[in-house]
Amino acid sequence: MRLTTDDHGRIATAIQQAEANTSGEVFCVIARSVSSYQDVGLAWAAAAAFILPLALVPLGFDPAWLPGLADTWEPAHLAARDFAIARSIGAYAVIQAAVFLAFYLLGRIPTVKRWMTPRSVRRHRTRQAALRQFMAHGLHLTEQRTGVLLFACAADHQVEVLADQGIHDKVDPEVWGEAVKALTAGLAAKRPVDGFEKAIALCGDVLAAHFPPRPNDINELPDRLVEI
Repeated sequence: MRLTTDDHGRIATAIQQAEANTSGEVFCVIARSVSSYQDVGLAWAAAAAFILPLALVPLGFDPAWLPGLADTWEPAHLAARDFAIARSIGAYAVIQAAVFLAFYLLGRIPTVKRWMTPRSVRRHRTRQAALRQFMAHGLHLTEQRTGVLLFACAADHQVEVLADQGIHDKVDPEVWGEAVKALTAGLAAKRPVDGFEKAIALCGDVLAAHFPPRPNDINELPDRLVEI
């Protein structure tokens, strides 16, 4: 979801208009992804490799089902039993490895990866990424602690609105719900700029109601969208 120069200009204008009536600061970040979720994919692959081959046992699993393991010479007498056990274990291990690899590769497909990853995990990692961006861009350093971050992750379809301590003391966090809905709707419709514009305007209204412009107010944060 690559944005153009005009898209960035529209968002910058929306921020400037929102901040015209408030001493608060609005900052926007959009991320293509916040995590590879490789650990989630490995967990699914390991679980599948452990559980799925067990279904073969009630069916009378026979190593001969695998190409190359049928019609082989076997030693006689007591050694034959040990050989059969070893062959069965080896065949089972091959099946487990094949299932593990299949599920791991399947989990690398973006749509499948999102389906495999629990929503709670995606939400948590998106929030952690948003917090890192909040600190990295100095939203916690505004004079009255009135910075608001609009953060969106395109790959995970997740949105976060983070407000600094000065805002939390006066504003119920639930008021940001409409901004989250607006931004989410814009991303879902593949019109992220429209979503950001609406969300920025809503945040500006909230900030204007509680934090009117101060005398000699300065713009403490850049009016722009950051893509990561």
